[in-house]
Amino acid sequence: MLSIKGAAGKDLCDPSLKPTRRDVLRVGGSGMLGLSLGSMLNLQAQASESPVGGGPGWGKAKSIILVYLQGGPSHIDLWDPKEHVPDNVKSVFNPISTKIPGIQFTENLPGLAQLNDRFTMIRSMSYTPNGLFNHTAAIYQMMTGYTTDKVSPSGQLEPPSPKDFPNFGSNLIRLRPVDEPMLPFVMLPRPLQESNVVGKGGSAGFLGKAYDPYTLYPSGDDMDMEKMSRIKIDDLMLRPEVFSVRLQRRARLRDLINKQMPTINKAVESYELDEYYDRALSLIVSGRAREAFDIASEPVALRERYGQNTFGQSCLLARRLVEAGTRVVEVVWPKVANSDNHSWDQHSGLSKRMKDQSAPMFDAGFSTLIADLDDRGMLDETLVVGVGEFGRSPQRGVSTSGNNNSADGRDHWPYCYTCVVAGAGTRRGYVHGKSDKTASAPLEDPVHPGELLASIYHSFGIHPETMVYNHLNQPRELVKAQAVTKLFA
Repeated sequence: MLSIKGAAGKDLCDPSLKPTRRDVLRVGGSGMLGLSLGSMLNLQAQASESPVGGGPGWGKAKSIILVYLQGGPSHIDLWDPKEHVPDNVKSVFNPISTKIPGIQFTENLPGLAQLNDRFTMIRSMSYTPNGLFNHTAAIYQMMTGYTTDKVSPSGQLEPPSPKDFPNFGSNLIRLRPVDEPMLPFVMLPRPLQESNVVGKGGSAGFLGKAYDPYTLYPSGDDMDMEKMSRIKIDDLMLRPEVFSVRLQRRARLRDLINKQMPTINKAVESYELDEYYDRALSLIVSGRAREAFDIASEPVALRERYGQNTFGQSCLLARRLVEAGTRVVEVVWPKVANSDNHSWDQHSGLSKRMKDQSAPMFDAGFSTLIADLDDRGMLDETLVVGVGEFGRSPQRGVSTSGNNNSADGRDHWPYCYTCVVAGAGTRRGYVHGKSDKTASAPLEDPVHPGELLASIYHSFGIHPETMVYNHLNQPRELVKAQAVTKLFA
């Protein structure tokens, strides 16, 4: 009997032992050793989940809501203000006290200032040593953990491709499929986008379209307060002439035909088409998703607390989706980078645009989301993350990415910015890391976007270096980073 030794000298031919991802890589060229294709596929399947794991926060999360602040908000003008710095660095907004002694926000976040004893702040997010100043490149890394090809300082990138690395949400629903007849992964109210590059980093990529998010992109202006009431869910509806009983009869007919099919034709089952059909059928018949979209059934006072705008109502819908059984919801800031009204990409007019447009909308929606989840007891198993692709330059009026910036504007800055995480075993009232005196770089405990993703996987009980297989059947880690366990209690 051929014996192949893996890590620590263990025998990979011993069926009682589960090989690690490195063991699989060790036998990557094992055709010469007599292993059949079936044996290799079996090894790959066993190694798809790493046995290594545990520690604070491990497996606490059942769902996640990512509030993605596309455009890159200024950390200095929101939740990391600095004093005793030059005038062109100091925020024009007044600092205010928060629930955590010694921690200040700016006056733009009064709601979150009274709530920061319920979440963790990471004030040391950083792309160091290599910064990605391009929105799309930074978005792709934040969402997938990998750097895309054709990166330029300020230009555009290639469009989405089936060869792309998967969005983290796609990986989550593949490894932790939903138990309820519910949409597993929803993205709203608009796609990830910079100029004409739409959806980069927002798909399942090489995992295949079966793991793509269900997208809710209502038509109309981005800030239309009635936009969320016009969500089209036609594909979740039963046509009046097709009753659920008739639909179920069709399913039974399909099963009968399948039983009569030649064995060779039934090879399609390897693609789990029947499983996908059954999921779609149960989703439509149950009506669970349709009920989740009925945000008009919520009390008027609560809807107003979230904010009668696209962002606020998207946060409310995210809570309802998770409550109904959705695993992953990504709420993308409803105004794209390189745009004016309400965008975080504030190269000019920052003092007015942040105060009157983006900040109050964000503060109301995000603070209400965290409080609402907590008050309902849902925050125990729901991970909430609020982050953008980068921060803004410490000095106003200075170009860092080739863009023109007014004296009242800040450019892209990937070297230091802030992220918020809450729920699912994360620490309450904790500030992780520290920026330097001008918020230019981390002074303590830098956290790379890959480490943030690793922490998300960790919270779902998935080792971040679990292997996935790309379009060429090559093994790749979910993300090449380790979880930041200090974030968890």
